[in-house]
Amino acid sequence: MPSFSSPPNPQAFYEQVWAIARLIPRGKVATYGQIAKMIPPPNGVELEAYAAFAPRWVGGAMANCPDDVPWQRVINSQGRISERPGAERQRPLLEAEGVVFDAKGKVDLKKFGWSGKDEIDIPQQQSLF
Repeated sequence: MPSFSSPPNPQAFYEQVWAIARLIPRGKVATYGQIAKMIPPPNGVELEAYAAFAPRWVGGAMANCPDDVPWQRVINSQGRISERPGAERQRPLLEAEGVVFDAKGKVDLKKFGWSGKDEIDIPQQQSLF
């Protein structure tokens, strides 16, 4: 399996990530992997490689997002905030929206997770790259 440190066309991928993140409502969260699954693999990237690398690409997009993207609403698949610069601001922002963390610092994804199913329409057969 080839190694991809970034998507073949990072800006196009990031734009798709940001469009999805903008749809996450207040008081809800989505995971990096969940968002990655909503975007078809770029041309030339096999499904297996995409599944392995895309969540990290989503993380890269969120680290570089414009001010109008609610970056705080994207967390890891364990329901936790990922360690990175600025992470200390994420929990207070989510709590202000009504998201609750348990004693171990986790969000209940069943209660606060966003399904996104009815709110996006990204063609699964067509890549935007």
